[in-house]
Amino acid sequence: MLTDYGYIALFLVAAILFTAVVLGLPVLLRIIGIVPNKPDKVKNATYECGVETQGRTWVQFNFRYYYYALLLIAFDVLLVFLFPWATQIGSLGFYAFGIVLAFLIVVMVGYLYAWKKGALEWN
Repeated sequence: MLTDYGYIALFLVAAILFTAVVLGLPVLLRIIGIVPNKPDKVKNATYECGVETQGRTWVQFNFRYYYYALLLIAFDVLLVFLFPWATQIGSLGFYAFGIVLAFLIVVMVGYLYAWKKGALEWN
């Protein structure tokens, strides 16, 4: 049984070593002097799409975008749970149908609550 977990330990050690090398290599190269460190005003300036920024660079987005992003994530998670059930619907039986029906009722109650609260209205 211990040999079964040996592969997991091997992958864990490989992941930790890979992360340490990827994060430590630039620091080590800068200490050695291979990577130059010459900060300049032009290098540290904000650069986006070849256009120099004018005015404030901090722009706040409308919070309604986050509502739609959360709804998108919620419906994506819903599909992730429904797809395996839909592919095996013939072999799962009536009990699985009842469980998925209860899951869909909970999701619909949440959707109706958000609709009633006006979270889906774009003003």
